Amino acid sequence: MKDVHSYWAYLVLAILIFAVINAIVGFTQKKQFKDKDLRIGLFALIVSHIQLLIGLAWYFMSPWYKALKADAGTVMGEKATRLLAIEHPIMMILAIVLITIGWSKHKKKTRDAEKFKTFAIFYGIALLLILSRIPWNNWL
Repeated sequence: MKDVHSYWAYLVLAILIFAVINAIVGFTQKKQFKDKDLRIGLFALIVSHIQLLIGLAWYFMSPWYKALKADAGTVMGEKATRLLAIEHPIMMILAIVLITIGWSKHKKKTRDAEKFKTFAIFYGIALLLILSRIPWNNWL
């Protein structure tokens, strides 16, 4: 399960980076919001939600969750363990919430620039949160 979560993360990052760049380019160049742009945003939403489900399944089987249940004080005192047991899961859930909010808000916008801007802001912040709490030492 850990390997699936790790490999799927590459797909999530690639698509999310592509969605953010597409939104920024669309906004700055005042492009028309087309079906392709909608699909890019939707695909980023879907793959990130699948990653969340895989991540939650892995989390509750992980040694970090077991360590947290056994001795939360020790987990909180160790930076690397705290990252995996607390910070990473919470930050990833928050990022998925932002992606979901961005998707919902873009549907209510009527102008193309507003749709691109909504994706750029919400998906962009989510991307930054994800990048800030990836356990790079364990992942690369």
